[in-house]
Amino acid sequence: MKSRLGYVLMGELLSATFHLYRQALQATWRSLVRGWLTIVALVGFGLLFLGAARVAGPLGMAGGLVLGIVNAVLVGATLRLIEQALSATRTIHPSDVVESFGHYFWDIISVGFVLWLPMMALDMGVHANPYGQFLSSAVLLLLFVLLNPAPEVIYQGKHDSPLDVFKTSYEFVLEHWIEWFLPFVLLLLPVVLSPTGLREFFEISSGVGRGAGLGLIQFLLLPFAVVGSWLAYAGLDPDAQELLLLVLTPPAATAILLFRGHLFALLRGASRRQRLFARHADTGL
Repeated sequence: MKSRLGYVLMGELLSATFHLYRQALQATWRSLVRGWLTIVALVGFGLLFLGAARVAGPLGMAGGLVLGIVNAVLVGATLRLIEQALSATRTIHPSDVVESFGHYFWDIISVGFVLWLPMMALDMGVHANPYGQFLSSAVLLLLFVLLNPAPEVIYQGKHDSPLDVFKTSYEFVLEHWIEWFLPFVLLLLPVVLSPTGLREFFEISSGVGRGAGLGLIQFLLLPFAVVGSWLAYAGLDPDAQELLLLVLTPPAATAILLFRGHLFALLRGASRRQRLFARHADTGL
């Protein structure tokens, strides 16, 4: 009897979870229609960042500081546009792109600063310890998991310090880790199952974990890997793959950020039990 009840509850939970994803996907499509200009802006931001990286590269530590500032400006602007696309009832205009600059700048800078010293110590430990590379990968993977919702916490949550961002991200992951990571696990399947998939996944997770996911390159790197893997899995001509990869990566990156935003809001807005009750109310069962 208990076993049968457990199967029923599991089935109801799965049904409520897929209902949650359907809500997030529907909302993502509406936001993408309203915020299509975010795709164009993201391409422009990427080009600006690459230009800044080329200028700052020869400047050593000073160049790294300049690049960090540029990254914070562009990531803050991206998060602001995503925030507007999530909540606005009107189409995003070019003036919104201009207005987005400066938003969340200090949030991103302060989070990066708090992580900077531990990351420096971690990098030094890699050279001093024979198992340093393994320990470094393990730490960065842990940060990738625990700080994964940090971008959403910054533009949707209330926080007074970077430690609040870390704390909220950690608590969110502990409570909602199944619902939060399941769509991205499915999305990453072609990446992980490819011949070099695990190595590529660890490279992506290391980059995201190192900066709490607040890097413009990280916003584009994961969609780039996912789109490329799905295209390769489809067996398309290599030349066609390269063209489609360039065309599809910006909209895929924007769609992923929008989906994350809607999913984060839905998960924070209700517990599993509340979603079960809501699901029963929608189906009339």
